Formats: sequence, structure tokens, C-alpha cells
Amino acid sequence: MLVDTSVWIDFFNGVSTPQSEALDRYLQTEQILMGDLILAEVLQGFRRETDFQTACSLLQALPCVSLCSPALALQSAQHFRRLRQKGLTVRKTIDCLIATWCITHQAPLLYADRDFEPFVTHLGLRSAGA
Repeated sequence: MLVDTSVWIDFFNGVSTPQSEALDRYLQTEQILMGDLILAEVLQGFRRETDFQTACSLLQALPCVSLCSPALALQSAQHFRRLRQKGLTVRKTIDCLIATWCITHQAPLLYADRDFEPFVTHLGLRSAGA
């Protein structure tokens, strides 16, 4: 299972959402993968060095996967175009890459970002749910 940046941010900020609560449970029971691009996004948000170091220790303990390659970038662009043809525009390239990686590897995604919904509805992304 992969966890999107927005869920990690709520988790580290102590914001209780269905997704952050699910992440807390899943950390005890599921194999959580860390995506390299997600790792960068999450760690960029820490202002205090001690918080950064704590998060670094936790996140680097998770198996890390590379979310992009030339083949995955091409597939991601095709997914974006397919959704746009349906009148759906995904706002962030990184979300297309994350969703495409999950679809390709049949890995569920825990997310709170509405941009992933079209991938679930039209392209077979598996939602980890909350």
C-alpha cells in the first residue's frame, strides 16, 4: 500500500481524519511503502529540525520505491490524456505519477486528495479506503 502526501501531512500534524486514522492502524498491520517523490514532498514541509529528523527516521524505515521511470512517465501522460478526454483534468503531475505507479503495481493508495477519484473510477486505481 502507498500513502499519499496529504495523508502523511495530516498524520504528522496530528489532524484526525478518516485517512490519518486509517494510516495509524495500517502502520501496525499492513506493509506501507514509501514513494520517493512522496518522501520529498512530506519532508519538505517540516520547519523544525527535530520534527524533520523524527519524520526522516520513521519514513526511511519504510521500504522505498521509485515512482517514476521513462515507461511510467509515458503511461502517466497517457492516463492524464485519457482522463482529460473524459473532461477530467488532474491538477498535479505528481498525482498522475503516483496513481499510475499504483495501477501498474496493483498497489492500493490511501489518499485524501480528490484528484485520485478519476483514477479509481476510470482507470482501475485501488483505493485503500479509510
